[in-house]
Amino acid sequence: MKKILFLIIVGLSLYSCNDDILDIPPKDRIAESAVWSDAALIRAYHNQLYAGIDVSKGPNPMAKATDELVHNSQNRYPGPILNATLDPDNVTDRANFRGGGSVYTWRKDYELIREILVFLDRMESDIVLSEEERNVLVAEARVIRAYMYFRLTVRFGGVPIIDELLDLDSDFNFSRNTIDECVAYIEEDIAAALPHLSLGYYANEGDFGRVTQSAGKAILSRMYLYLASPLFNPSNDMAKWQKAADAALDLIDDGFFSLHPDYTTLFNAPSGSTNNELIWARNYSETNAHDFPMYMLGRRWGAYGGWSGAGGPSQNLVDDYEMINGELPFIKVNHVNTVTINPASGYDPQNPYVNRDPRFYQTINYDGTEFREVTLEKWVSSDDSTWGFDSYKESGDNPRSNYTMRKFMPGTDTQPVLSFAINFTSPFHFFRLGEIYLNYAEAMFELGHEDVCREYINLIRARPTVEMPSLTNLIAGEDLRERLYNERRIELAFEEHRYFDVRRWGIAQFTESVDLFGMDIIKDVNTDVKTYTPILLFDRAWDDKLNFIPIERSEILISNGSLTQTPGYN
Repeated sequence: MKKILFLIIVGLSLYSCNDDILDIPPKDRIAESAVWSDAALIRAYHNQLYAGIDVSKGPNPMAKATDELVHNSQNRYPGPILNATLDPDNVTDRANFRGGGSVYTWRKDYELIREILVFLDRMESDIVLSEEERNVLVAEARVIRAYMYFRLTVRFGGVPIIDELLDLDSDFNFSRNTIDECVAYIEEDIAAALPHLSLGYYANEGDFGRVTQSAGKAILSRMYLYLASPLFNPSNDMAKWQKAADAALDLIDDGFFSLHPDYTTLFNAPSGSTNNELIWARNYSETNAHDFPMYMLGRRWGAYGGWSGAGGPSQNLVDDYEMINGELPFIKVNHVNTVTINPASGYDPQNPYVNRDPRFYQTINYDGTEFREVTLEKWVSSDDSTWGFDSYKESGDNPRSNYTMRKFMPGTDTQPVLSFAINFTSPFHFFRLGEIYLNYAEAMFELGHEDVCREYINLIRARPTVEMPSLTNLIAGEDLRERLYNERRIELAFEEHRYFDVRRWGIAQFTESVDLFGMDIIKDVNTDVKTYTPILLFDRAWDDKLNFIPIERSEILISNGSLTQTPGYN
């Protein structure tokens, strides 16, 4: 951690030397005195706190660390290799990804915490901004810090709380705080911030993406739900579930948000578009854009270099989409699909993409689907002489799973041709109302209110463009739990929930030990009839230590051993 803090100290030039010769104002950056005496520069520094929140770019690393998505070269990414062989010497190689939004966020999150500490320290003596503006900026910074500590805690367990500025002469003998201490610190930041924050950013278009009271409440809703779950609450303390239910309902009852009517445009509309479901999102603009879609579309649209476009949804995920009649295609045991087809579903393994949950068609591209006015072809001929343009045989840019991501991808109304030169501005979702509904449904289920659980799941399923059958009173008890878990899997697919959900539920020992599959599609050269056969792509194994992530060994050494390693990785 010392090297991280050193880089931040030097990079931000927030400490000066006493020697006169070194007091010459730098010509390649803005001096500290200029930053904190100029209101515009203070706001610019504060804006960079938002930019410091690590988000996914390219093939979603969080999805690759679960059973949602599989890469042709999985050994270069999370996923199967995020298993029992993971150790502190290679954690950043295996649990990180060059494009950002990694599983391993230790360095980036603590870098941002450091920048927030600098800002809060300077605001204690600020005389440039009005008191009202200063209070708002401080409040936003504290909520961002709370979010960073939440991210760290759910990944690593209790982590060191650093609440004072450090320089190169400081004592770096940090030790872990307990999870309860981290939670109390998060609660303190949010409680202090809420009175100074606006209720929501839709009243002022220029505030899109900024922290509001609702963002703070959303952090609490997710945090309390996690803390009530078996991983953090092995005694099943009902008071924790009640706290989770109350936090979700508090946000719902504010009435500022509603479900977006279109599941597709919920995810691919430009930043600032009318979308009353978004509680907090990363804002993008034409001058501050991203190119995420170009990393996930396959060769036809110019996916970059194989290592990116070759990541595709797994057959494991596809199999969990219900049929249009509301039945699951396969019988589950221990939260995992068996090969036994549910006879009530009407599922046909040789016609697997017919009559599925509409969210399937809005989330995943498959063989024969229409996408951007093109019919995708992912088949290979029976004599291996020809294949479709979108097959893995055509290019390493096409996923071996024979599926590509549709969720988040632009529609035909954005650009006639996709390329890396296009500035995509669709926001990255931190929190949305759909999640809060499911948070509330889960907490109420655990509290014994199954009717309320079904009610809020059914609100999700009733979204226009989805309109799946409601869950009835016949689905109860453990069957309802299974449907609740599956609803989160489908509704929140690729939104960085699955990794944490299976761990906090205590079912990762089942779901994360299942091998990853794709789909082989063979077209008969004589009849053009296609045959569909699931194909094993990667095997996986599970170890309970993977509920949390190890800390780089170098960080342990820097702390002189006062920072203890995550259990199981010593």
